[in-house]
Amino acid sequence: MKNLKQIIILFLLITYPLFMNAQKKESLATRLGYPENAKLLIIHADDLGLCHAENLASISAFEKKGINSGSIMVPCPWFSEFADYAKTHQQLDVGVHLTLTSEWKYYRWGGVLPSNEIPSLLDKDGYFYSSVEKLAKNADFREVEKEINAQIDRAVAFGVNPTHLDPHMGCMAATTDIFKEYIKAGKKYKLPIVIPLNYERITPEMIDLLEPGCITVDRFYMILPDSFQTSWFDRYKQMIEDIKPGLNELIVHPSLNNEEMQGITIGHPNYGAVWRQNDYNTMVNDEFKKLIRKNNIYLITWKEIQSLIY
Repeated sequence: MKNLKQIIILFLLITYPLFMNAQKKESLATRLGYPENAKLLIIHADDLGLCHAENLASISAFEKKGINSGSIMVPCPWFSEFADYAKTHQQLDVGVHLTLTSEWKYYRWGGVLPSNEIPSLLDKDGYFYSSVEKLAKNADFREVEKEINAQIDRAVAFGVNPTHLDPHMGCMAATTDIFKEYIKAGKKYKLPIVIPLNYERITPEMIDLLEPGCITVDRFYMILPDSFQTSWFDRYKQMIEDIKPGLNELIVHPSLNNEEMQGITIGHPNYGAVWRQNDYNTMVNDEFKKLIRKNNIYLITWKEIQSLIY
């Protein structure tokens, strides 16, 4: 009996360190082949497909390497233009920008599905609600499931090869029930879902729903509608200099400041035509690209992350 106890103790001494090493979580950086404490960054353009001006600027930003990722709004009128570009440029990192809100005054849209299938998602005029708060108050999560699946299916049908899912205006974090549908869609279509840990709509309850192995964004950065004390370039410069080890995502909204975008964003200077032109100008600026290199930042994509987990 004494010998058996000694054998068991010896076995535990040998196997416990191996077990603990197996349990140690390997960082995303090392899984992708970067140093352990690497500062990883995705420069991501929201609202692809919103309109022609948005598409032109985003395509130009991709080609000038000012952005390396983006996501497309399937319900929007100019969706098919960018989808056609993505179909012939399969190397691009393009996700589906799940859209359940419609925020502009005159330029509105509803769902991909017929209105009688998603009545809880639409206002009295048949458009998506203008805010996440109104969506949260009225939405039936079962209709949310049908609509977001339809948006992903439509993107694929048009030749887009999605690399991830993310939410327009944070709509997928409107309620816990909607967030569950977001997680479910990611699993169903084998796509990473973008979850920024420092986004105010993401609650601890939502984080608890995530399964082991789910990739979360440590920090996301985006210019917000507040007082502007510095130039546009300097605001982005501050963000780049603030980036720390882990997964970071910079959200931008490139567009041309032309009559089309001015009309779409009328009465809405936040994220309006001038704002979006400034985003484009900054991202394609050579000085901005040098700043990224100077701060030892590695640019990665959701396509790379997708290959790790699916």
